[in-house]
Amino acid sequence: MRDGVIYVATGAGYRALAVQSARSLKAWNPDLPVDLFTDAPEAEGLGIFDAVHPVPRDHPRVKLWCFAQSRFERTLFLDSDTLVLAPLGGLFPIADRFDLAMCHDVRRRSALVQEGGGVVTPEAFPQLNSGVMLYRKSPEALAFFENWRARFEALGAVRDQVPLKDLLWESDLRFYVLPPEYNLRRVTMLDAWEPLDALPAIIHSHRLLQHLRGHSERITSVARLLEAERAALAQEWAAVGAEPDPEDPVARFRAVRPG
Repeated sequence: MRDGVIYVATGAGYRALAVQSARSLKAWNPDLPVDLFTDAPEAEGLGIFDAVHPVPRDHPRVKLWCFAQSRFERTLFLDSDTLVLAPLGGLFPIADRFDLAMCHDVRRRSALVQEGGGVVTPEAFPQLNSGVMLYRKSPEALAFFENWRARFEALGAVRDQVPLKDLLWESDLRFYVLPPEYNLRRVTMLDAWEPLDALPAIIHSHRLLQHLRGHSERITSVARLLEAERAALAQEWAAVGAEPDPEDPVARFRAVRPG
């Protein structure tokens, strides 16, 4: 099959998030096939998916084993903590020219997002976020996924983006960095963009799963998510004690120590 979307979700909480995301996707892309890989394919409430597959193994990053099992020639992988806000027909043709496409991660001045598994890269080559990933099921991409799995296990890494950064730097794989509207991590960009800057297509926020991490509120709407992120943005700046300077708006960014 030509184009399709896959989710990988294990556990009832993450399956519920995948269902929520898939519903948002189908609202804008009703004819786009959507599959789920899960540890409980017989679970109820999965009717939104066109096909449900068992995960190939029990592993915290089992998605690394699922990419190659996609039944689509051009696959969009989405984390469960995403919401789709627009048609995605203009995205899939990227996979005809590039084997892999992702967006840069946020917090690029942090050691977390600059971290590699031993390969030193320039500061301007940070981690890419693997929660939204378009790929062509080419021999080159399949070999890359195999190397990614092997490097992840060899490093004993917790975050799959650490070996991914190393491999992308070393590899000859044709990959493309998508514009941020296809993996919008900072929802407050909705306040900053001008009318013709971008059409938000995919929002990806850990706040959509915060109820699974001990927070009482489950956020399900973009409006509530934006409200929460506005408050968090103010708190982040207050925490580092960097006040805005009307004469030099960039000064507070320079004042923050990377790390």
